[in-house]
Amino acid sequence: MRKYAWIGGTGFVLGLLVAGLILIQPENQTNQVSQPVVSGYNSVSTSPLYASPLSEAVPPFDFARIVEKVGPAVVKIVCERVEKVRGFEEWPFDEFWDRFFGIPRRQPRQFRSTVQGSGFFISSDGYIVTNNHLVENANKITVYTSQGDEIVAKPVGFDAKTDLALIKVEGKNYPYVEMGDSSQIKVGEWVLAIGNPWGLEHTVTAGIISAKGRQLGVAEPVYQDFIQTDAAINKGNSGGPLVNLKGEVIGITSNIFSPTGAYAGIGFAIPSNLVKRVVSQLKEKGRVVRGYLGIVPKAVDEEYRQAFKLKSKEGAVVESVEPDSPADKAGLKQYDVIVEVNGQKVKDDMDLRFKIAEIAPGSKATIKVIRDGEEKTLTAIIGELPEEEAARSPESRPEDLGLTVTTLTPRIARSYGLRTQEGVVVTEVDPYSEAAKKGIRPGDIILEVNRNKVTSAREFQQALRRLKSGEPVVLLLRRETEGFSRDFIVTLRMP
Repeated sequence: MRKYAWIGGTGFVLGLLVAGLILIQPENQTNQVSQPVVSGYNSVSTSPLYASPLSEAVPPFDFARIVEKVGPAVVKIVCERVEKVRGFEEWPFDEFWDRFFGIPRRQPRQFRSTVQGSGFFISSDGYIVTNNHLVENANKITVYTSQGDEIVAKPVGFDAKTDLALIKVEGKNYPYVEMGDSSQIKVGEWVLAIGNPWGLEHTVTAGIISAKGRQLGVAEPVYQDFIQTDAAINKGNSGGPLVNLKGEVIGITSNIFSPTGAYAGIGFAIPSNLVKRVVSQLKEKGRVVRGYLGIVPKAVDEEYRQAFKLKSKEGAVVESVEPDSPADKAGLKQYDVIVEVNGQKVKDDMDLRFKIAEIAPGSKATIKVIRDGEEKTLTAIIGELPEEEAARSPESRPEDLGLTVTTLTPRIARSYGLRTQEGVVVTEVDPYSEAAKKGIRPGDIILEVNRNKVTSAREFQQALRRLKSGEPVVLLLRRETEGFSRDFIVTLRMP
């Protein structure tokens, strides 16, 4: 019995060894079944789970071919500016001596500055798209192509509200990019940024789309629908293309978030669909025509939703209605919540701005609102945003008074530590202006102009435009300091 038991045990052990040899096979055996592997740049599994939806035009992750396709259309842009700066050599009474004694005023000092950025050809006949903040107020715009050409460009049109500009160089047969559909992009897709960071020409960086529909919470640009990316973007990338795996431009790099001013993993690009709409108007008219409703919209926060018993936070609250505006004529009222425009749902205040801006002036717009818990449908005849307003940001400067002001919103109020959340806040005062002489300072809130209430920078501008040279300007201001506030009156005079 022991003999048979020993033989049986030996056979069992040999069986285990044979089974182990069958299971452990070298990697080069033809019958091996391996798991799909993604190594980032140079291998993509054939598994549907890893298949790229953008693989029709170029091989996935073949960045070199994308750069070969798009790179020649990218240009370096150098802008020269002559700026004035006030110095100690300019005295407050210079104007007095000039006016009454004929002694010429001392001229402000001037200095020349240079700004560098990027852009790209959108057609073979020399049209180039870039950022407005790069080329605005430039005395000279020079374009450097990848072929080594140096060409002076002429401005075609600017749009500060989207931070886009169109310039043109003479010549033909320039390489140009294909504009893609930014509505089709997905978070997580690979993208390339091509530009001239820190003056280093034709630099390529890779990353992914980190988010869509970003709003930066800053005054400029007014219309914000940014693509967020972690592709490295630095100073000098502004105006360059953000490219998908098809080699299509799906955005224009524009901003970064950084505590140091250098790349910190968060960059933003203007989506290509917005670029196409703006550029087509700049090319045709030299400016952008936008619809105008005449309200100050605000996002619906949780407190507002609860206070007014709304079902969701979708929509935009009407903070104020400009008198005699299309909104006023349509019957829109303060506290209305706009939830639809022409049958399209309104997500928030920025979405409402886009929807109204895209409606042709003179067209009818059906606007659905929630008022006191009930739905109402109103019809407005959309006006045209005045050209002078289209060229300004919400923060505007009445040059004659020496003030820079912006509409006071709850967010801005918090940044200034203010309790008042309505009116126009002074953000800057020219130290040589009459306003400074009368004691107005940053942080003061303008409540009324000539005894008429103002709730936005636009209303403030309109109130001043109604005045003639030499007429008095009576301002009711509020100053909040150390836990208390006081209202006071300042009288200025229009130059």
